[in-house]
Amino acid sequence: MEGVKRFEELQIWQKSRAFSKEIHSIFKTKKQLEERALSNQIIRSSSSIMDNIAEGFERGGNKEFLQYLWISKASAGESRSQLYRALDFGMIQENEFLQLKSKAELLSVGIYALIVQIKKSEHKGQKFR
Repeated sequence: MEGVKRFEELQIWQKSRAFSKEIHSIFKTKKQLEERALSNQIIRSSSSIMDNIAEGFERGGNKEFLQYLWISKASAGESRSQLYRALDFGMIQENEFLQLKSKAELLSVGIYALIVQIKKSEHKGQKFR
């Protein structure tokens, strides 16, 4: 973590970006009012995963970064929950649901692994150099 200079270098940010892109491509075409509302919600929550990783990193301190990583992890859970609703409402097929849910779960695991790594580190963040 100490050698990372930009959030774009973080593998977990790259994966969350790909997830957000995939969610957007699937849900952007929904037209009915009920589907549009849930589609907008899941697009926002999936985008929030990558955005909070970036914002926390840019704050320059590990304490703040950890706070934003927890928010990012929560957004991954929110996206997962919304995927269940999308499945239940017939907006996505079961195989699509399982694939997206798995990706959201892997993001949660990856974010948590980064949290653990930062907590174990003696490095306090870029602004403390």
